[in-house]
Amino acid sequence: MTNYRHMNRLNWNDRTRIHAKSKFYDVEAFVSGDTKLSELDQAELGSVAGRTMLHLQCHFGKDSLAWAQAGAKVTGVDFSEEAITLARSLNEQMGLDARFICSDIYEAHEALQGEQFDIVYTSYGVLCWLSDLNLWAKLIFSSLKEGGTFYIAEFHPIAFIYEVVDNLLLVSTPYFDREVQAYDASTTYTGDDDVLEHSTSYQWQHTLGDIVSALTGAGLTLEFLHEHSYTVYNMFPGHMQQDEQGRWRLQDNNYLPLLFSIKATKT
Repeated sequence: MTNYRHMNRLNWNDRTRIHAKSKFYDVEAFVSGDTKLSELDQAELGSVAGRTMLHLQCHFGKDSLAWAQAGAKVTGVDFSEEAITLARSLNEQMGLDARFICSDIYEAHEALQGEQFDIVYTSYGVLCWLSDLNLWAKLIFSSLKEGGTFYIAEFHPIAFIYEVVDNLLLVSTPYFDREVQAYDASTTYTGDDDVLEHSTSYQWQHTLGDIVSALTGAGLTLEFLHEHSYTVYNMFPGHMQQDEQGRWRLQDNNYLPLLFSIKATKT
């Protein structure tokens, strides 16, 4: 398991170098003031002004810094040294007071020295990198103050069993396959041509039941579980269309949930 995480960290260090100059993330525009947060996250999480927030798997901190601009006192955690270095640089450039810690998520409790927060937040493409959701949920519980809020918006696990093959949207992966999967991709998801030096990564499929059970099993009280018929990027090229809000939906139907969101409380 340690080797899986090591290989993933090298892969994400490579991705960060590409993402830092990619139009997909547009760091220059972000630093200049284009700091939009997801409308879904903002609406469901509500005001963060004056509250402390722990952002798990923060990548290079774009959302962390946007939450800081919205008034939160943010601490971002990620295992990629390159990502944390870039996050700290952006924080300084933007004159914000966010804090960034480089740590594997399963060692984050020690790195945070038991500190607790009003909010623990994570979003979009994070859970597939975690081998053990129960340890993840325990970290969330231990990192929250009494009455604190956990929020996640994430790609729905049912969507990951589909793949576009010869322009057809087909089931390609078992929903209940919990074995680690190795992937080899020479480029990252931003569409840039830059080649990853460390192209192999390892990911895990988690069912919606796995996710909810881990959170409630750790002691969190579920406030809501919402499923959404749209997503934040063109997940199935040739089969999706973008609406006026910039959300991507399947062209012909709303048969599949593409995102889910959870809000839970430590009571």
